[in-house]
Amino acid sequence: MPPDDLDSLLAAIRACRFCVETPRGKPLPHPPRPVLHVGPRARILIAGQAPGTKVHASGQSFTDASGDRLRAWLGIDRATFYDPDRIAVAAMGFCFPGQDAKGGDLPPRRECAGLWHDRLFAARAPFDLVVAVGAASQAYHLKRLGLERFARGGLTGRVERWREIFAARAAPRLLPLPHPSWRNTGWLKRHPWFEAELLPVLRAEVARLLD
Repeated sequence: MPPDDLDSLLAAIRACRFCVETPRGKPLPHPPRPVLHVGPRARILIAGQAPGTKVHASGQSFTDASGDRLRAWLGIDRATFYDPDRIAVAAMGFCFPGQDAKGGDLPPRRECAGLWHDRLFAARAPFDLVVAVGAASQAYHLKRLGLERFARGGLTGRVERWREIFAARAAPRLLPLPHPSWRNTGWLKRHPWFEAELLPVLRAEVARLLD
């Protein structure tokens, strides 16, 4: 089949109700609101997990403290981050998946990847850089880019091997990150090399691609 037209595909994704009408497992516990920002010219993809409650309310990716931390990691301002022809944002789950009994966000819905992701990444030119934020996005994009050999070891193991992953292919290149949630502040303190060694490379690559 030929690739989808990007604009038509994005409209179909934003109109999706699969998780409510024909879900895999329990239906989404609220009306769907798919959130993604993808333009045809962006060279950088931010591949996250799934929207949280604030993103579900705003309809805009990373409109929370996690987004502030992520933008600081990337070394960019809000205007640049929300320009879809400079930065694309497409999480593994496009809708807020709901919360568990302890108030934590549920994992990304499984439906999105099977329905939309392969089609989305075939509908436009490959990105130069994929910033894979969190375990689910890392697992998907490592496989998509033929880097399955780095998939084992959990999130920490993958982020520890960031140099190998980044050097494994010329394009698209991939950098694995932990989620910028406040829940990971302890992880950041236990792994000071992340901010000292990985983030300068990330910021330099982002600046180069945005230049």
